[in-house]
Amino acid sequence: MNVQNSGNQSIFSLLAAAMPAAVAHIVGSPSYPNIEGDVIFYQTRRGVFIEATIRGLPYTGGSCDYPVFGFHIHSGGSCTGTEAEPFANAGAHYNPYGCDHPQHAGDLPPLFANRGYAWQTFYTERLNAPDVIGLPIIIHLNADDFTTQPSGNSGEMIACGIIESAC
Repeated sequence: MNVQNSGNQSIFSLLAAAMPAAVAHIVGSPSYPNIEGDVIFYQTRRGVFIEATIRGLPYTGGSCDYPVFGFHIHSGGSCTGTEAEPFANAGAHYNPYGCDHPQHAGDLPPLFANRGYAWQTFYTERLNAPDVIGLPIIIHLNADDFTTQPSGNSGEMIACGIIESAC
């Protein structure tokens, strides 16, 4: 995808015409079984556009209930764990350069939910799609505070998906 020569095209029309490089199908933990969605990675020459569409996020229906969820790529190779921690084997945040949080390559913008749904798209040069294939992408119950080391105090892992090649 050539983003630099896009002229008057919107990013949305560019993404609609592009082939994804990778995809993760998100599923909720046993405590949050209604969470599901997809995260799609579109590789560019210098970075990647990431699009997330998530449904079934926790929502109580209050007028101020617009929760924010931590969203990270982790370094483990699996969405498995124990009964108490279903995604414990997801490992720490993906951090190939040894940076402090929130500069890990796997530190992604938080998901802002609306009545249990979240959609976002963003661009990052912190990673490339081929480098994260096989890694888990995690949704956490709480917002990332962007300060606490090593992982932003974002709490319980409530959903996970393994990033797979889309080719």
